Amino acid sequence: MDIQAIVSLDRTECAVQCNSKKRILEIISGIAAKNNADIDEATVLSALMARERMGSTGIGNGIALPHGRLAGLEKVIAIVVTTTPAINFDAIDNKPVDIFFTLLVPQEQTDGHLQTLAMVAGKLSDKETIKSIRKADTSDDIIRALQ
Repeated sequence: MDIQAIVSLDRTECAVQCNSKKRILEIISGIAAKNNADIDEATVLSALMARERMGSTGIGNGIALPHGRLAGLEKVIAIVVTTTPAINFDAIDNKPVDIFFTLLVPQEQTDGHLQTLAMVAGKLSDKETIKSIRKADTSDDIIRALQ
């Protein structure tokens, strides 16, 4: 799967002001529900919070990959948000996070879920991509950085 197939301008936000882990997950859930009639904001938040209780999705270097599986979802979607300032997200390196790449996947897509996570993690391991995302002033800039 290509990253362009799961990201979209209407699910990308730049320089969101936020100060807590719970609040960023609420913002992400709101973005997901606002742009998809099949998604309930509370259900998304519940799925993301449940996953975080199992262990932080903060993978280090200021990046987090919150993710969850949702019943009734037809295809994988991504929500990409940057924050200003970076926030404490209990990342594995104990550094604050400012890039959130959230994946929502259909409940039944276990293998696809892991493959998509691996693809996104690979893309976000590229230093130039991360530098471009951090310099982004608009959602368009973020989308371009991911291409």
